[in-house]
Amino acid sequence: MSHQATHSHADSANSSDQPAAASVVSPATVVGPADTIRGESVTFLKELLDTPSPSGFEREGQRVWLNYARGFASKTWNDAYNNCFASIGPEGKGVPTIAICGHADEIGLMVNHFDEKGFVYCKAIGGIDITSIVGKRVRFNSTVAGVINPVIGLIGATAIHLQDKANEGKVRKLHELFIDIGASTADEAKSKLAIGDAGVFLDGFMQLTEDIIVARALDNRIGTWIAAEALRLIAARKDELKVRVVAVSTVQEEVGLRGAQMIARSLAPNVALVTDVGHATDSPGINHAQHGLSKLAAGPKIAIGGAMQPEVVTRLVEVAASLSIPLQRSATPGGSGTDTDAIFVNGGIPCGLVSLPIRYMHTTVEMTSLRDLNRIAHLFAGFALSMKADDTFTPTL
Repeated sequence: MSHQATHSHADSANSSDQPAAASVVSPATVVGPADTIRGESVTFLKELLDTPSPSGFEREGQRVWLNYARGFASKTWNDAYNNCFASIGPEGKGVPTIAICGHADEIGLMVNHFDEKGFVYCKAIGGIDITSIVGKRVRFNSTVAGVINPVIGLIGATAIHLQDKANEGKVRKLHELFIDIGASTADEAKSKLAIGDAGVFLDGFMQLTEDIIVARALDNRIGTWIAAEALRLIAARKDELKVRVVAVSTVQEEVGLRGAQMIARSLAPNVALVTDVGHATDSPGINHAQHGLSKLAAGPKIAIGGAMQPEVVTRLVEVAASLSIPLQRSATPGGSGTDTDAIFVNGGIPCGLVSLPIRYMHTTVEMTSLRDLNRIAHLFAGFALSMKADDTFTPTL
């Protein structure tokens, strides 16, 4: 989720049982139960999460995604900026296209300066919570010729014993933090890293329970996982498809929804289903009157309002009910801070947004539910399989 919107727009959510709805797709239409995730899919998720993919430098992560999608997609391709696509289903004049979108990039750091003692100073890639990164390890991909990657550094700051008492309690700014890569001079540091080299935090995947996982970059590698996994589910029933489905892994969401703007124009889908992370607000210290209540592992969050086209939302709710997938409603009257905001303004593409509740967004220990992750993939697959070639989401007024 884009950092800028998380501060300027508050989304509000409330847990809700599913309303009664006509069944638009049989649970048997989607392969396997929505609450059970297969081992191979978890392996793919781990590989995605472990592959660095900071905004503007997504190539390696996108390669992992495309390699997985090639196992079941009819076509795969990428554009000049590494937005990636995988499609299945009928093509031709009059065949609608559904895009299932998640962004591949993550927050990170970019080398900006070397001081005379060899310490490295960085700019932020995306919105970083400065209070959460002191003492963290950073993995850089160096572009210096001959350097063996990765280059590892430690984010340092003046120890509390040595700090000026006048600054006690002060929140440091990023340019006040330094990264120690073991160099003792600027020249030594420059022999390892170059200005503009990008890095990500080194925290990895952990499974706390059978359902709960922790990792950096859940925002939003989980979205690209959902797009690919939904397409895999659809592929098992491709003979039933009446529409073309394109899974899309976009770039540079964290720095301005840029990839989504590109693909909205180049792909021009008839409908876009977007997934990203959303705040789980059930941990201490969060004002529910302001931010709403949404719970970890209690079902995906469906956005209501703003860019969300009402008929698309209704269809998502109906499909969720038919697949016994619980949803939490999220009040989103303005910007969502997701790729949805960039897609719907390009010609009024009908959009729906379903988010995965996570705790500790934009830290290196984002937490979520595997069950809810898998539910979104099944929901989007069910939506695509419910579509008829003449379905329209333009209301009659």
